[in-house]
Amino acid sequence: MNRRFILSAITMSIFALNAQAQTTDWPKQSIKFVVPFTAGSGTDIVARAVAERLTASIGQTVTIENKPGAGGTIAANQVAKSTPDGYTLLVHSSGHVVNPAIYPNLPYDTIKDLTGITTLASLPNVLVVSPNKGIKDVKDLIAKVKEKPGTFNYASAGTGSATHINAEKFRVSAGINAVHVPFKGTPEALTETISGRIDWFFAPIVSALPLVKDGKLQALAVGTPQRSDDLPQVPTTVEAGVPNSEYTFWVGMLAPSQTPKAVVDKLNAEVVKILNSKEFKTRLDSIGASPMPMSTAQFQNFIRTETDTIAKLVQAAGIKAN
Repeated sequence: MNRRFILSAITMSIFALNAQAQTTDWPKQSIKFVVPFTAGSGTDIVARAVAERLTASIGQTVTIENKPGAGGTIAANQVAKSTPDGYTLLVHSSGHVVNPAIYPNLPYDTIKDLTGITTLASLPNVLVVSPNKGIKDVKDLIAKVKEKPGTFNYASAGTGSATHINAEKFRVSAGINAVHVPFKGTPEALTETISGRIDWFFAPIVSALPLVKDGKLQALAVGTPQRSDDLPQVPTTVEAGVPNSEYTFWVGMLAPSQTPKAVVDKLNAEVVKILNSKEFKTRLDSIGASPMPMSTAQFQNFIRTETDTIAKLVQAAGIKAN
């Protein structure tokens, strides 16, 4: 027993020393952000903006790996199962807290296997349609859908994504019946909406704004509680006559749960410093987003609360994984 105890103590000491060395040396190599959506999506654009500035502040390259599919669960599982050393991180949207409710057999635990570093940004989704649809406003859209229930469709950047949840909250609140068409990312959904094959889409404003300004898409409303400074003339969905339809699309950074606390704290400090910088605020403002810094404890509590809240919406809307 004594020999076994001594060997166990030595092993634990070596592990602790290795962890301490890793923490002291971090970062000593490049860092990878795994993004669950395609390049050009709102989450991807925010991730790249943070990566660029984090590269400059820590002196190590931060790269992006886009891993779309299954509502972000493929990317989340990859990071959850990766080595917890602070070099493989997940940059996910608010769709992250939806997945436990719609994927009953997730290969990872949303709360236990991933730890929140900080939220990065909040950005409005904007309800867009093709100008060729001849839809005047939100009330007109709802009226047309109610005339022919089940014949209209709406896009998302994947089942359970923030764009999907925003659309479902709107649909349930408006009392309309339409067909959900999930895509692997925002760019594909925007292309199909422009063509008219998709009737409407709650797109991240960061991705949709240039198309709205070019007249390729028509903005009917924003999904956030307040109007967007980028589209001040466009009402919120609540202002447009749909109570309880507001939704905040956020983007956050997470790490494997066993990542040393000192590394997580250092990441939080570095990223929050970036989020609070005037330069970064200006950059986010240019894409219709706002910085959303949190402590690691605040983000973890936020994830738990949002997971419970969204589970109720998923049940009410009857959302299921494809």
